[in-house]
Amino acid sequence: MPILDMPLEQLKQYEGRNPRPTDFEEYWSRALDEMKSVDANVELVESNFQVPFADCFDLYFTGVRGARIHAKYVRPKHIAEPHPAIIQFHGYAGNAGDWADKLIYASLGFSVIAMDCRGQGGSSEDTGGIKGTTQSGHIIRGLNDTPNNLLFRHIFLDAAQLAGIVMDLSEVDADRVGVTGISQGGGITLACAALEPRIKKLAPVYPFLSDYKRVWEMDQAKDAYQELRTFFRYFDPQHTNEEEIFTKLGYIDIQHLASRIKGEVLMGVGLMDSICPPSTQFAAYNKITAKKRLEIYPDFGHEGLPGLNDKILKFMLEL
Repeated sequence: MPILDMPLEQLKQYEGRNPRPTDFEEYWSRALDEMKSVDANVELVESNFQVPFADCFDLYFTGVRGARIHAKYVRPKHIAEPHPAIIQFHGYAGNAGDWADKLIYASLGFSVIAMDCRGQGGSSEDTGGIKGTTQSGHIIRGLNDTPNNLLFRHIFLDAAQLAGIVMDLSEVDADRVGVTGISQGGGITLACAALEPRIKKLAPVYPFLSDYKRVWEMDQAKDAYQELRTFFRYFDPQHTNEEEIFTKLGYIDIQHLASRIKGEVLMGVGLMDSICPPSTQFAAYNKITAKKRLEIYPDFGHEGLPGLNDKILKFMLEL
């Protein structure tokens, strides 16, 4: 079998390279306190897109630092009792996607919510000096500032806050909420379930935002991780502050959040993934102590994994 990263047996034991800040738990405790202090001011606006068996809304709420966050919300009709919900997170620099791909779950009696990450390709605001989109560079956003201003801190909190908002909807059964996403969406899926431990099921697919130092040491700081190389070239060309930089990135490293997850996990990984190297994904997966299972695709990279969507659907139907 071709090997891009470590052999599989070594991957199953790998515990990650990126430093974990000594005040990591206190950092996220303070962050969650900030999130809980925000008046979300939730607003539902009927969408121009509608289908016979579900109602479609644009959902808006206020996240930390005053940003208005947008999500697409599809609610099935003619279901009297509270029902399960699925929250979806998109890939890096993307958006919540079309309404059409939410309708499978809605047709099965699920509410479906898909969040636009702040400042990326959708309609959520980035209030870090401007409003609107910043498109990329989000890993390093705030890296020269206090850790409290790291942009992915805010995005992870948006995800957890949205999960709480969904659980508070009268039509949703708070005990039957699942989350899923691919790449960046997979990383946010893990972060969301770590920060909102009431999430019952989560299905991350080749999660991004894990084990940054391993990415660097593998010479894979390109494509989605290109901004790590750009940051060093422009702001620390001799790597004088390398350890400090990777330690600060540790605050937004999903592997360090993974042990907080309580929900059941189904994760997909391709062992030829050069975008999000397999070892970085295993670094997070191996720290999950909740019930979990891994679907491994030896010859596949950062691409569609045949049959995985069907497995995720059956997994979520258990809700």
